[in-house]
Amino acid sequence: MSRQAGESELVHIAFDDTDSRLGRCTTHLAFKITGRLRAMGVKLVDYPLLIRLNPNIPWKTRGNGAVCIRVRTKDPDKVVDFVRQSVEEGSAIGAGANPAVAFLCGKIPPSLAKFSSIAMFDVLSRQKAEKVAKENGIEYFTFGNGQGLVGSLGAMGCLLESGDYTFELISYRRPENCGTPRIVDRNRVIECHGAFPDTFNSYDEKNKRVLIAPHGPDPVFCGIRGEDPDSILSAFSMLQPEERLDGYMVFRSNQGTNMHLQNLLKLNESKVYTAGYVRCRVKEKPQAMQGGHVLFAVEDGSGSMLAAVYEPTGLAKIAASLDTGDIIEIGCGIRKPTVKHPKVLNVEYIRILELACIFDVLNPVCKICGKRMKSEGKNKGFQCDRCKYRDIAATKVYLPKRRSIEPGLYLPVPKAHRHLTKPLQRYGKEKSGFRFSGLCRDWFGSGNFQASFGN
Repeated sequence: MSRQAGESELVHIAFDDTDSRLGRCTTHLAFKITGRLRAMGVKLVDYPLLIRLNPNIPWKTRGNGAVCIRVRTKDPDKVVDFVRQSVEEGSAIGAGANPAVAFLCGKIPPSLAKFSSIAMFDVLSRQKAEKVAKENGIEYFTFGNGQGLVGSLGAMGCLLESGDYTFELISYRRPENCGTPRIVDRNRVIECHGAFPDTFNSYDEKNKRVLIAPHGPDPVFCGIRGEDPDSILSAFSMLQPEERLDGYMVFRSNQGTNMHLQNLLKLNESKVYTAGYVRCRVKEKPQAMQGGHVLFAVEDGSGSMLAAVYEPTGLAKIAASLDTGDIIEIGCGIRKPTVKHPKVLNVEYIRILELACIFDVLNPVCKICGKRMKSEGKNKGFQCDRCKYRDIAATKVYLPKRRSIEPGLYLPVPKAHRHLTKPLQRYGKEKSGFRFSGLCRDWFGSGNFQASFGN
């Protein structure tokens, strides 16, 4: 990566797939790299970006999140050398990680931005990523099978400048504590949940479940998500974790934006592992399955497909109340077929657009005694068992049935949200663009850290 002496250059640094099921974390590596870059005097031109890609990819990392750090530096070669070495040494390559790190000077080219937008909902190959990188002069390094290059370019090309975005403060454990139970005060989490309405998905009130702390051996202590840095910093300060932490960092992110569900899917063109939304008609009355799951067929004019709503989402009751002819929109990912089942739409939300009129079909009432009559057979009329009155001209009676559901949006319970799922409280709060005006105070904390700021 060449430069002219004395000039400050904009450098985009992106990496992905540094962790494994056994531990480590891409955001933690970003935290350590960012800390070192700050010590080197490198200037950040945005918050570090945490970009979640298509969550339906079966070979994804735990949260399918990649990171991009955008900086200005007079010595990009030094930055490249340091970050490349940090990714190689800080990744769980021997435990299954397949990391990649990419670097680009200057503006984001249109083809890279397009690659990034597709990575949010579709399947992209490493070969396609390599082609885009070479066409745009992106320097990259891969390890293992290098699949992380897809996520790296996906994060690099996602500027989050013209659309919605959120923030997340992620705090990290000291190495000696990794693998031990996280001690999170439930009462303080509930207090934060109520005190800071601009934070989201911290606590599931219905299921009484804390949502900010993972359970695996990775170094993340907790993550607090919200609309702005001040809210999540204040909430973290109120949390007052007893465990001595390694530090924390605020990320800007596409989490909670439904970015993976923005493209309209046609059922006859649907591809396995892709995500999006379908506007469709319920073709057959839903059927409840063992375990509380619900299956129903939908059609959109191009074809039909089965849709599945799983019990843990909390949407099964809504799905079971749908009926033939209902017009709905569903956000979904497409599950691959198996020997026993075809492709299935895994439902992430249901928006009921129009309810069909459905009827209870009853036998006619006897004109003499008021009792419902019984059919005498096809085209033979009806007869009353009580008074034996017979009416050859009588027909079935159709009574409109009151529906137990109404048009509107139905979301999964918070504990079933994916990273990208937009929570109900964010509807109406979507942002339309970002203009960087500087990093907020206390956005980064490291060292022998406890959440004491702001007290």
